[in-house]
Amino acid sequence: MDIFSSYNLIIEASVILILSFWFNGLSRKTNIPSVLMLIVLGIVLQYVAKAFVDQLPDLFPALEVLGIVGLIMIVLEASLELELRKDKIWVLLKSMAIALMGLGLSAWIAALILHSLIPEMSIPQAWVYATPLSILSSAIIIPSVTRLREEKREFHIYESTFSDIAGIILFYFLIGQLNPEEGTGVAGFAGSILLTIVIAIIASYVIILIFQGIKSQAKQFLLIAVLLLLYAIGKKFHLSSLIIILIFGLVIANMKLFFAGPLKKYLKEDRAKQIYKELHIITLESAFVVRTFFFVVFGITIILSSLLSIRVLLISILILTSIYGIRFVLLRTFYGKDIFPQLFIAPRGLITVLLFYAIPEEAKVAAFDQGILLFIIIGTSVIMTWAMIRSRKKPATGEVIDLEITNQVVEEEE
Repeated sequence: MDIFSSYNLIIEASVILILSFWFNGLSRKTNIPSVLMLIVLGIVLQYVAKAFVDQLPDLFPALEVLGIVGLIMIVLEASLELELRKDKIWVLLKSMAIALMGLGLSAWIAALILHSLIPEMSIPQAWVYATPLSILSSAIIIPSVTRLREEKREFHIYESTFSDIAGIILFYFLIGQLNPEEGTGVAGFAGSILLTIVIAIIASYVIILIFQGIKSQAKQFLLIAVLLLLYAIGKKFHLSSLIIILIFGLVIANMKLFFAGPLKKYLKEDRAKQIYKELHIITLESAFVVRTFFFVVFGITIILSSLLSIRVLLISILILTSIYGIRFVLLRTFYGKDIFPQLFIAPRGLITVLLFYAIPEEAKVAAFDQGILLFIIIGTSVIMTWAMIRSRKKPATGEVIDLEITNQVVEEEE
């Protein structure tokens, strides 16, 4: 039986998407992240496939492309939901501070752990390996926190988005420093980021002005194609391309803010709003499809036997402990005692996998076991699952107050 024939692949892909949709519904009822279910589905499919074929095909190229497109869609989806209002500034700044400090401290401690327990790994190499392990996964967090209170949900969207972008910037900066010929230093790298921001702002205005004049109904995928093109070209010129996607999303989601004053006359508000609504729907749907196949394919590539090493367990547990220890200190400092379930919502996922595969040959260390990557991804996802289930059973403070007021009103009426 050829399980990879054209019609079989169509059947398999369709069943996976149907199951993913069902997983989303199950996730809303149980608070178990749908991404974790997709990874488990991938692992099951791996063993089912091995019963029919001797060797699975190399799925890395597909995983890489799915990951890049998924990352773009997820960041665009998140940025389209970010409102830049005065009453949101404090939440935004706190989220950014926690994301940046959490990333930096987690990477530093993880690098020390890796360097100490893997002697073959130098400090610069340890930093390269530690950075992907320190980045929050917006691909897992954003669809998983929809049932949290608004302020907590917004915090997680801001934090995970900032963590994604800052983590990718830090990773490629570290890679550049390993190669003296390509390294530009801190000043050069900061200049590259500033140049990316300027290009992103100009490109955002140009895209909106052009697309609001296009009368054709089939223009949303054209817009996505333009964004993908800008991202890929930016990567070719070693720019922080994800910033382009983030800024475009912010500009079109907050068009009144960016087209204020003299620029207001150039904005066709009705058409621009229509572009925003249609783009939001298509981005949401596309992110769902790409995320589904990425995590299923990732599950298919997982080697469970790599989790049985004592050194893998020791390193992974130490890194997990440092992740939640640092997170506890930061959340208590900025948010006081109300830090549940935020403390345990720190999964690693899509970007972590993508960046590990992007480590260049000169930075790779043969002694590093891929089981560490797998253990931390699964471990953080399971911990998050436990916290989300606990938070579902535990009513929020506001809900308790509302219940007390309702009971008091009923008693007075009686």
